[in-house]
Amino acid sequence: MLYLIGENLNSDRAHYLAEKGRIVQLMRGIYADATEDVDAIVLRHAVRIANYLYPRAYLSAASAVLLAPTRDGRLFISGPRSQRKRIRTLEIIQNIAPAHPSTSPALIADGLGEFRIDVSSLRQRCLEAFRLRSEHAASINEEMRASLAARLIEEYGDPKSAADALWALARENEWYREGEQAERYLLKSPSLIETRNEAALSFTVAWHGQPIGELRHDGFEWRWVAEKNFNLSLVQQRTPGKLPAFILSLLPEGWLERVLKESDERALLRSGKRYMSNITISSDPAEIAALPTDRLSTRLSEFSTKGVFIGRYEGPTRGDIENSFEENLARLFANSQTPRLSGVQIKAPMFLDQKGRLVPSTIEPFTHILKPAGTSGFQALPIIEYLSMTLGQAAGLETPAIALIGMPDGMPPALIVERFDIRRDTDDHSYIALEDICSVLDLPPEAKYGSTIERIARAVRPLSTAIEEDLTIILRRALFAWLIADGDMHLKNLALLKIAAPGTDTFASVRMAPLYDAVTTRVFPRLEHDRMALKLDGKDDRLRRADFLRLAATTGIPARAANNAMDELIKRFSTGLDQIIVPNVPNLEVEMMVKAEQMLELCRERLSAWH
Repeated sequence: MLYLIGENLNSDRAHYLAEKGRIVQLMRGIYADATEDVDAIVLRHAVRIANYLYPRAYLSAASAVLLAPTRDGRLFISGPRSQRKRIRTLEIIQNIAPAHPSTSPALIADGLGEFRIDVSSLRQRCLEAFRLRSEHAASINEEMRASLAARLIEEYGDPKSAADALWALARENEWYREGEQAERYLLKSPSLIETRNEAALSFTVAWHGQPIGELRHDGFEWRWVAEKNFNLSLVQQRTPGKLPAFILSLLPEGWLERVLKESDERALLRSGKRYMSNITISSDPAEIAALPTDRLSTRLSEFSTKGVFIGRYEGPTRGDIENSFEENLARLFANSQTPRLSGVQIKAPMFLDQKGRLVPSTIEPFTHILKPAGTSGFQALPIIEYLSMTLGQAAGLETPAIALIGMPDGMPPALIVERFDIRRDTDDHSYIALEDICSVLDLPPEAKYGSTIERIARAVRPLSTAIEEDLTIILRRALFAWLIADGDMHLKNLALLKIAAPGTDTFASVRMAPLYDAVTTRVFPRLEHDRMALKLDGKDDRLRRADFLRLAATTGIPARAANNAMDELIKRFSTGLDQIIVPNVPNLEVEMMVKAEQMLELCRERLSAWH
């Protein structure tokens, strides 16, 4: 084992162990077990040693490709000065870094845990390979050169574009000769090879239990490899090296991400196996077949009346005073088989059985979502979402089945939502996926607020199997969000529902998904002046009919059709607003009713101001 002073050993303990002959000093601050093969320890932990000795340097040349020393024990780095350091069979060779280096972070695993280190970027490695009279350049063999060139061509589309990208970096560092040599080489279209290090991961991705591809990470970047017999465009790696947006959109956010305490995409994927959209991901393909199939066996409507769940709740409770409900809920996710959910709101995956028992779906199918009340002024969130979704249904928008549920231990009511992206019965063999618009636009979740309704319409047009209907739905969804003051209708709260028949290579149906996660945000603390999450006609507040008509014109909806759609929604919304009531659910507090009335009054104000 390797010991580094200040990292896994203190100096006093090191002095004691060295005196006893249990460890040997390799150099100042670095020790190894005396009873083990010291040369092997040094080579295995070469990158960690270099990072410890030269924290301002980065891996370069062949070591940036291998993420390890070469077979002859040389580790190449670049930093502030030119120097060499030999430790047993390891030789660390440092040259002077260029004035403006291009680096990227990589992960290294060597038996002592994973750590990050900067390495030369793909462009810089390619230029390093053509440096004159450079030992670093000589370390990059022909196979490595070919791999680098092929990877750059893949990223930039063709050899000329890749060469232009290299030249931008070469000029910045005055590496003109290297730029010329690299450009000549790129025109040869070399073959691609794969390199991996101990941090490499490989996951099998299955859809409805059927493997559809492999997701690989070599310590530096992601690569998606689809199954040869799977031709549906479900998972696409549009940006080379990045986690496919569809997979990224499934990963936990917000509360659940904090509960899992995982720091990156790799760790999140290793922590779970079951996801929304009927996706399962595991490093062991044999595990996938043993996981429950998400299929709706019992409808929520069978165990709800007047908007209230009348079945039996058997999920997490508040319990004793030492544990909060959130802590007990978090325990569910310690099991890797508990389905992972995206979105920042606290929620839990549940199963409704034929006896009306609502239980956690850790070892059961995931059929329903439980949304408990929040804290710090958000206790009424389930009530407001129930009213919002009910108004959406009244306004003519397709919505999933919902119901409020009285929670145990005097907790505020929660909301139950029935999944609409799973098979409905044993005779249903459809392949179903729900892809949010963040994924459709190939954007990371943190970009969910930075777009426009017009951009959504442009993205949906070439994908939808019912273009006019879906463009009209986008218009109506935007209007509905404005009417209820929903400031959280962002790119992850809009989605496409894709359905394919078994064995086909095209989706039979690609439609705008039903309404979900709709809520009036302006009634909650610090959101009193909340605006639309996505701009429409360049505006996110004080919207009028003219703004929506300009949206219709931009997206290709005829003015008459747009007016008719809006008039119908307004009429039905008004009727629904007159008839809506808060269900008589247990533990309904006065403050929640006040919030509900504030929401409804806000809706009435916006409705009366509409013209």
